[in-house]
Amino acid sequence: MARVNHKLVKQRLNEKRSKISDRQFFTSRLLAGHFEDMAAAQTRRYHYQRRIHVNLIWQPKNPSVANTDNQYITINAGHPFVTKTRGRENRYRIVCGLFAHELGHDLYTDFLAEQTYTNRLESFGWFPGPPLLTTVQDRANETKLWDYLKEDPKQLEAAQILAHHITNVVEDGYIENRMLTSFPGTLGTSLSELREIHYESLPTVSEMIEREENGDQTRFETELQLLLSYAKFGQIKYGDTPLTDPRIQTVFGLITTVDEALMQPSGKERLLATSQIMVRCWPELQEYLELVKQRQQEAADAGEDSGLAELLKKLLGGMAGASTPSSGSSTPVFDPGSTMIPCATMAQRSKTQEEAESSAETEESTGTTPQTETESEDGISESGEENSGSGQSGAAPDSSGMPGAPMSGPGGGKQAASETEKGRIPLQQTRGLSEPTGGTTEFNDDYAPEDCDTAAADIARILDQMAEKAACQELESERLQELNDVAQSLSYGNIHEGVSIRVNRIKSVDETLIEQYQTIAPPLLTISRQLQKSLLQQLKDSRRGGKQTGLLMGRRLDTHALHRNDGKVFYKNNLPNEIPQLTVGLLLDESGSMCSCDRCTYARAAAIILYDFCQSLDIPVMVYGHSTGYSSGSGSTVELYSYAEFECFDNDDRYRLIDISARSSNRDGAALRYVAERLSRRPEPVKLLILVSDGQPADTGYYGTAAEEDLRGIKHEYQRKGILFVAAAIGDDKENIERIYGDSFLDITDLNLLPSKLTAVVKKHLRF
Repeated sequence: MARVNHKLVKQRLNEKRSKISDRQFFTSRLLAGHFEDMAAAQTRRYHYQRRIHVNLIWQPKNPSVANTDNQYITINAGHPFVTKTRGRENRYRIVCGLFAHELGHDLYTDFLAEQTYTNRLESFGWFPGPPLLTTVQDRANETKLWDYLKEDPKQLEAAQILAHHITNVVEDGYIENRMLTSFPGTLGTSLSELREIHYESLPTVSEMIEREENGDQTRFETELQLLLSYAKFGQIKYGDTPLTDPRIQTVFGLITTVDEALMQPSGKERLLATSQIMVRCWPELQEYLELVKQRQQEAADAGEDSGLAELLKKLLGGMAGASTPSSGSSTPVFDPGSTMIPCATMAQRSKTQEEAESSAETEESTGTTPQTETESEDGISESGEENSGSGQSGAAPDSSGMPGAPMSGPGGGKQAASETEKGRIPLQQTRGLSEPTGGTTEFNDDYAPEDCDTAAADIARILDQMAEKAACQELESERLQELNDVAQSLSYGNIHEGVSIRVNRIKSVDETLIEQYQTIAPPLLTISRQLQKSLLQQLKDSRRGGKQTGLLMGRRLDTHALHRNDGKVFYKNNLPNEIPQLTVGLLLDESGSMCSCDRCTYARAAAIILYDFCQSLDIPVMVYGHSTGYSSGSGSTVELYSYAEFECFDNDDRYRLIDISARSSNRDGAALRYVAERLSRRPEPVKLLILVSDGQPADTGYYGTAAEEDLRGIKHEYQRKGILFVAAAIGDDKENIERIYGDSFLDITDLNLLPSKLTAVVKKHLRF
């Protein structure tokens, strides 16, 4: 029976749904599981082996809105960035967009390469290689950078943190472009909406310059913000600031580097871009580090215990539109395609590049173009090197890796004339040329992600699941109270007078039990299916009736079989026969001795198989365990553990069976009477009670022959009420169990046979 169809659940579903708050919804395990399932479905094409886990938190004062450690994606749904948006559906899309962003890091970020980069900085080197130093100023900046890092280990640590943030800026642009092109459905749509909100939150250059003048921001922070804007969105919000502003010109000089990094599937190429940015912006970066050191010293003088690294992370974390730098220990998934930037973003980048080129032409026409190389009139730099516009190694390669191609975009520099031959392509033997026809190049400015907005349906489905779960928990609480009321109302006899009875039941099954069940259940369920096969056909034939032929003896002769030589020439007509209705109760001994020789393990396996067997054949089944405990108010107690009830509200009883364990002592008489009484009240004509135990009853004041006599009395009493007893002994005390239960004893010497023998008992009574 489907869970949502249960009448008691449906009665309370609507009222529970209306009471679910945003905090409950956005931190629910159901929503986290929804995102995990979405990731599993979307990443199946990569043969992605690791299960992506999602942790949803509600911490309004936590500055981090989302991050990933390559094992868990953590999303702070209580962050003001999320909660300031009106409407649960809109907030869901923001959270889904944050999930898509962090999923992009898990899929496409090369965490191992980033770790290697940080380690190489510690030994004052670049990974995977040195950046392309095209100007004298770049080379001077690199020298100053290494000198500064060697002065103080704290300065080195701060530079490593800065490098990690710069890498994250470029990486954010790369992974979001990958996600937009690879997942145009729900993930891409949600990410697009998140990007729109991020872009709107970005300040203009004019606003950031005003903050610099007020001392609230540094030039490096402005340039890093502009780099983030271009890397993610392909455009910059200038405000009233002219394009000739040095901050904008610095970023214009790096956009070719950023574009090349965004088009490369290898994370190592983006690390080269990080090195290029650090070298090009080193004067501003060093000034920023010195300011952070000053603030850290002022905080220390004021008695605040804040290290340089912690302060730096806090300051960089406030950048608009930036994400918390991710961490991990894996390489990206292999996907040779999907490195193209979406058309809409490409159009914006082309426009920004045109603005950069026009600003360079404007400066050149006014004679204010800054020299990228300290040159004399004859084209020789002050360093004594002849300028060819190629830096250290002659002609710079273009994006296709071919030497001699002119560098494009601002910051690349013009090619200086040279008297000597440089960068020529050697002659190669070729067989022919391609002859493409009909090709065109155009931009589709109207392109938009595929409209797959399922937010409303997703929210409605999850709300229904949450309401159902809440209703089931409430019903389970009420049932637990009813079970305990029944336990208190029974008369257990003088021998159990003064002993408290308590029924225990898990109201809500957590993920741990589900994961454990899914791990161990498959081979056990296979056994159950095999046992069912041997019975299903017989049940069908018995209910249907029909003609049975090929009999050696009988009252009717089958004239069509007279040619047979084996004598099987008789037949009989079987009338339709309805199998008697059967109900099963399973009572497990959970005393401490069950921990030896994996007895409780076999008992748990038997319960899983028997429960699945009965459920599949529509046989009502109840599974209980029993042990003893101690209560400060009432002394000794009989602890009953309800694992499966005849009517299940949430369909999770199979997971509750995982909790079967060895516990304390065993006061069998009280537990046996409780389960037998529950079973006797069932309407089915055949009632089967199976007991699984490893020895005699053993509790304070309850042991020996008197306890055995109590058990025999309970057995005879309920046998008269129609209860069929089967006592299975799985320990060394088989003689004791047989002495107590007599002909109801089932000897199981081999524990491997426990599941099949218990199921065979049920099959036997189905043929009653």
